[in-house]
Amino acid sequence: MLNEVTALRYLTPLRAGGSVPGITETDDLGTYVVKYTGAAQGRKALVAEVIVGELGRRLGLRVPDMVRVRFDPAVAEGEPDQEIQDLLRASSGLNLGMDFLPGSRDFSPGALRVDRVEAGRIVWLDALTANVDRTWRNPNMMVWHDRLWLIDHGAALVFHHRWSDAPAAVTRRYALGDHALGVFGPDVTAADRELAPLVTEELLHEVVSLVPEEWLADEPGFDSVAQLRQSYVSHLAARAAASGLWLPDGFATPEQLRAAEARRTAATQAGRPAWLQHIPG
Repeated sequence: MLNEVTALRYLTPLRAGGSVPGITETDDLGTYVVKYTGAAQGRKALVAEVIVGELGRRLGLRVPDMVRVRFDPAVAEGEPDQEIQDLLRASSGLNLGMDFLPGSRDFSPGALRVDRVEAGRIVWLDALTANVDRTWRNPNMMVWHDRLWLIDHGAALVFHHRWSDAPAAVTRRYALGDHALGVFGPDVTAADRELAPLVTEELLHEVVSLVPEEWLADEPGFDSVAQLRQSYVSHLAARAAASGLWLPDGFATPEQLRAAEARRTAATQAGRPAWLQHIPG
């Protein structure tokens, strides 16, 4: 079970992401980036955060420590933004916190040189868990003490939004050509040889058991939370066993990324009034 802490002080919202997490101090003297059950993405985003993040940690990747955060909206009564207040009031109870990494910076291909082995492991995890949200436009990685840390897995596990389609997704090859680490030539074949045998049902049971029961309750089509947990385990175990059918390839080159960025900038400039078009986007 993830450790449970109590929020004592809400510091500030982080507006870069759509879920608007908040930096929060807690009774274990920790500072966490808290993601809320009341966000538009709902509880399934927190389920994905726990399963993918903790699976990545057990496979040797760096993921900030996670805790369950007991949140009372009264601790944020000084927050002036009404939309943030609405989010916090809708999130009373159990939420998810990730260890705040002070002084960290967003990853970009020029910020840190990543070797092919580490890049391959990260891309393999993303392919396994259907995480298509780690692109060069939105890397969802941080650089802290000159090391790469993985964050924001709420968009992964896309199969759990429609369980009837999950069997077809076992062998699906997701489009990861614009992965943020594609420019480093990720060795996904080596990662597959190393990691696929480690993703056993036993390991997956350990990871899935960390998800709080209340985030899994009342899922349509399932008789119990235990049955739902088993479905996550069975799906990911079957996908790991079929890895030869979905290993990603065809990553964008640095030249292609530069061309894509130039097209994006040109499109942005074209939509501006003439008097603004000389100012960078």
